[in-house]
Amino acid sequence: MNYELRHMLPADENRVLEIFRQGVDSGIATFETIIPTAEAWNMEYFNDCRWVLENENNEVVGWCALKLVSKRECYKGVAEVSIYFDNNYQGKGLGSVLLKKMILDSESHGFWTLQANIFSENEASVKFHQKNGFRMVGIRKKLAKLNDKWKDVIMLEKRSETVGNE
Repeated sequence: MNYELRHMLPADENRVLEIFRQGVDSGIATFETIIPTAEAWNMEYFNDCRWVLENENNEVVGWCALKLVSKRECYKGVAEVSIYFDNNYQGKGLGSVLLKKMILDSESHGFWTLQANIFSENEASVKFHQKNGFRMVGIRKKLAKLNDKWKDVIMLEKRSETVGNE
């Protein structure tokens, strides 16, 4: 099957939110329990560094985007990675295509550190990020509750080799 990597467009919003809903429903992808409106989603993520992967039927099967870690000026080059795939397309090796493109794009937009916060039971996602150059920073024990259960979160980061190295 052939796939196309392209910038996310406003027309992709409904599909992006549907894929996000699948992540919410999985119980191992996010602390979110409510799917945001397209407007709220757009306010949370940077306008730059948004990518989608389409299948040969022009259907979005995965997406990635970056969100703000802090409003403080000193952290303007640090962002959190979000990457989600339709359940039918997980585990096919497609995530690296999206993540590698976002890493390159993030550097061209001045980001020096990307971070990912992943539930400890989501071992596939932890391994995926490590395979793509992220290192484990630590485990945040019982960081927050999801559906009345405490969740441990593994924090990973990828430091740019080209941005912020002066």
